[in-house]
Amino acid sequence: MLYFRHLLVNPRDRRVVLIESVLSPSHFRETLTRVLFKYFEVPSVLFAPGHLMSLMTLGINSAIVLDCGYRETLVLPIYEGIPILSCWGALPLGGKAIHKELEAQLLEQCTADTGTAKEQSLPSVMSTVPEEIVEDIKVRVCFVSDLERGLKIQAARFNIDGSSERPAPPPDVDYPLDGQKILHVKGAIRDSVVELLFEQDNEEKSVATLILDSLVQCPIDTRKQLSENIVVIGGTAMLPGFLHRLMAEIRSLVEKPKYKEALATKTFRVHNPPAKPNSVGWLGGAIFGALQDILGSRSVSKEYYNQTGRIPDWCCLNNPPLEMMFDVGKSAPPMMKRAFSTEK
Repeated sequence: MLYFRHLLVNPRDRRVVLIESVLSPSHFRETLTRVLFKYFEVPSVLFAPGHLMSLMTLGINSAIVLDCGYRETLVLPIYEGIPILSCWGALPLGGKAIHKELEAQLLEQCTADTGTAKEQSLPSVMSTVPEEIVEDIKVRVCFVSDLERGLKIQAARFNIDGSSERPAPPPDVDYPLDGQKILHVKGAIRDSVVELLFEQDNEEKSVATLILDSLVQCPIDTRKQLSENIVVIGGTAMLPGFLHRLMAEIRSLVEKPKYKEALATKTFRVHNPPAKPNSVGWLGGAIFGALQDILGSRSVSKEYYNQTGRIPDWCCLNNPPLEMMFDVGKSAPPMMKRAFSTEK
């Protein structure tokens, strides 16, 4: 469909760049490569890490990248264009976890109006809420509270003795299910359902601690530069208030003894990529794919694949660093000149 309906190009004439997660199974990569080479006869294939390609849009080569997507939240430090694979971290917190929590709270707390009755319990109207409706409700009405309010919401939710009081909830929202059914979304759901991203579990892990734990594992001489270059990507990161809450959580957690002794720096800065968080990796891959000289040296050709039958990893030591593949002063576009320079 991509080739013959949307792009209308001959697969044999175009190199292929695939943006992948570092957690992508090798079996998926090998199967997709076999299909591209055998059935579409593409000239070459390149699997590039999405975290690294995101830096192409900013003109930097060192940063710690947090990808908060659908299935998980994954953090990966990148220093001088090389992913530090030993310092990655991930949690099963993302859009899927929010959808599950949101659906449970909707079925438990919300009511709906139908053509025949008002204020009916939602389970009596529908046994389950379709995934597309849950996602639409999340995108339209849910948001992330600030740190102080979020901590109060968490305290009230897990309060045992009843001494903690929940902050005043935002207004309720009416969501039309179809022409005759209207779902009444409670205001308390709108700001509480996203708190699971920042609630620390029994191991004191959350989306914010992923960045700090990854920094602690990084070499000590790289921590300052990485902490001052934070890049946040992924569709879940597009929730209103997410970025502000994330930085507030980091600045609060870094004062704890666990991180205060290991991280001497208290300066954390976040970049603003020139694209929506859910398409930053794609834009970086498009920029990289336009550099034909570099693309040819990094890609796996059809001849190489037919001889070896394997796809080398991006971090394979047989491949030279990006900045050594061309003369920066002559052949690189302005954005890539900045990306491979020593300036921040």
